[in-house]
Amino acid sequence: MEHKTLWHNYKQNNDIQAKTLLIEEYVRLVKVIAGRLYTSYGTNIEYDDLVSYGIFGLIDAIEKFDLDKQVKFETYAQIRIRGAIIDHLRSLDWVPRSARQKSKQVEDAYCRLENQLGRSVSDLEVARELRITVKELQEIMLQTASFNVISLEEAVFEGYTLGKIENEKQLPEELVCSQETYDTLKNNIVQLPEREKQVISLYYYNNLTYKEIGQVLEISESRVSQLHSKAISRLKSKLTVK
Repeated sequence: MEHKTLWHNYKQNNDIQAKTLLIEEYVRLVKVIAGRLYTSYGTNIEYDDLVSYGIFGLIDAIEKFDLDKQVKFETYAQIRIRGAIIDHLRSLDWVPRSARQKSKQVEDAYCRLENQLGRSVSDLEVARELRITVKELQEIMLQTASFNVISLEEAVFEGYTLGKIENEKQLPEELVCSQETYDTLKNNIVQLPEREKQVISLYYYNNLTYKEIGQVLEISESRVSQLHSKAISRLKSKLTVK
């Protein structure tokens, strides 16, 4: 049965079978999003749990999708799926308070130094600002990597995700309420140091895993995680500046 027929039967006739077939058709989106988020959290969460909560987001997207809007369902569904998974991860609150505090201290240090100097700052400069070693700074970034992903996603969730959105001018209202945040984020990504910018681009826009990015850039997976966390800290610190 064609997609248009399925959508018509469900929306016009409340056909439960059509709804079930739509879920089966688009569950691939859930698996892709859950798989990519899973690579960021490792042993902190089960892949099947991410898929389960992603399916809740998919069902919500199918129920609320407006066929009259000039936007692809895939675009709309990705927002809902990712949001459902992030809400679940946030509800678990598995990040220790000490890790959150350290993450905030690093973000604040980046913010202060980059505002003072008017440029991107090095690990050494941030470490000196915090009165810790470069190795200790890098350990903090690795420890808070997954938490940073969630908190940045939350900053732009109800607007755009970090992934590419097609045909921005025709998005429904609920997908553009964070337009200003999204524009700020895009501008700040451009200003990242080259290596960090490459990691962000490959992870969010090319949908590569840390392992795949490491192969492309010829660096270790842990180094990719470190660069990603550093970039996220820079971006989050700039998003807090009004």
